[in-house]
Amino acid sequence: MHRPHGLFALPRANFDLIYGETLCREIQSLADIAPRPYGPEVWQKDTSLLAPVEVLFSGWGGPRIDAAFLAAAPKLKVVFYGSGSLQGTATPAAWNAGIRFTSAYAANGQPVAEFTLAAIIFGLKQVWPLMLDIKRAGAYPSRKSIPGCYDTTVGIISMGVIARHLCRLLKAFDMRQIVYDPFLSPAEAAELGVRQVSLPELFAQSDVVTLHTPWLPETENMITREHLAAMKSGSTFINTARGAVVDEADLLAVAKDRPDIQFFLDVTHPEPPVAGSPLYTLPNVILTPHIAGSIDGECRRMGRYMVDELRRWIAGQPLQWEITAKNAAHSSHRPPAV
Repeated sequence: MHRPHGLFALPRANFDLIYGETLCREIQSLADIAPRPYGPEVWQKDTSLLAPVEVLFSGWGGPRIDAAFLAAAPKLKVVFYGSGSLQGTATPAAWNAGIRFTSAYAANGQPVAEFTLAAIIFGLKQVWPLMLDIKRAGAYPSRKSIPGCYDTTVGIISMGVIARHLCRLLKAFDMRQIVYDPFLSPAEAAELGVRQVSLPELFAQSDVVTLHTPWLPETENMITREHLAAMKSGSTFINTARGAVVDEADLLAVAKDRPDIQFFLDVTHPEPPVAGSPLYTLPNVILTPHIAGSIDGECRRMGRYMVDELRRWIAGQPLQWEITAKNAAHSSHRPPAV
């Protein structure tokens, strides 16, 4: 059996997070690959390292596979990207050259879905306003109206891999799921057990709205004051996608006018918010520092996905997480316009 020649191309810190010694040894059992990562300070200066490479293992901080990189790596066949979005890695030049890409985006999405589930439950139970009231008053507050987790409605915006995993997690609860995604077919919605609605309907009907839309030029500022102001009293808006998908000025205006709505933001634009931003001080805005995705030990799941993909590739089996130019077109994998 042919053992492909490979290379780890990413900074040492990210190599340790994603692959580490154990997964590195497993990859070495399948491919001729040095048990060390090469960061950009190495591969950019010594391109001879790339000449024999057939399989490239990468991740955050890895190379952009453009025409210049391909000229230095003429034998390259497949890129195993042990992180999420390929936006800064894959290029039309690479796809046109027949380079295959597979990404651990689904592995990176699993903790986002789990984090979002926790935020949904905390939102429906009014955990954050109650906690703040107790801290402020030094006593338990009078009982508020709490939506709770029975017979309430979760609105999900954009049905990518994260949202689909979230739908599976939500099946354990007695909640309705409504979704907005212009690319979701009725057959897919039926299979997922969700009801499709328009974006204004979703905001008006939901007890919790959770955003999972990729940041693309056409999705910038997609969520506006009109949407947020239509939310129910006591409802929660969750953003674990990207801050630029929401018009921040509109969000701030609604957060000031509607203290009865909670805004749970794991992402902002810019990130972190600028010094002095009202996002830091508004009592109904809860900020976390972009921690929904894979953190520390969770990153090793992404490396595991890429080892499994290498085994499939060597065996001539379909890659489970392959990203093509076609399926990147409406996702965060789409390369930016040059």
